[in-house]
Amino acid sequence: MSVSNLSGNQKRRMKSASRLYAVQALFQMEASSQPIDVVIKEFKDHRMGVELDGAMLQDGDIEHFGRVVAGAVNNQARIDQMTDRALVAKWAIARIDPTLRALFRAAGAEFVEGDTPPKVAIVEYVEVAVAFSPDGKERSFVNAVLDHMAREAKPEAFA
Repeated sequence: MSVSNLSGNQKRRMKSASRLYAVQALFQMEASSQPIDVVIKEFKDHRMGVELDGAMLQDGDIEHFGRVVAGAVNNQARIDQMTDRALVAKWAIARIDPTLRALFRAAGAEFVEGDTPPKVAIVEYVEVAVAFSPDGKERSFVNAVLDHMAREAKPEAFA
């Protein structure tokens, strides 16, 4: 869906939804070894803004979704290294939950290539983490890792 003629609030909701979808897509790609083009098409055609079990799913900003997923794939080694440095030495990225790994890769893509202010991206991805873990146990952990990654990728935003 084109976001050019929507209100600012609608655009923000769609962009937020696209971040959640990007984490799901990256998780799916890792779990199933599906290529990026197949997963992006599936989300665009069958997941964003569709009815599922009687409820309408939030529409997403497909351009932002595509940029985040592609950025995570294209910069995965760099993003994983940033994540490893942000984690405690005993917890290499390969040892963490696959959903969090996908989240760190999506957020890392925005830190490395995106134009979203890092502090905004951190808040958004912490909310995505809460959506996957409603008890909120990961909130502080995810916030700390993302803050470290963002400061490494865009130190000028924290000066």
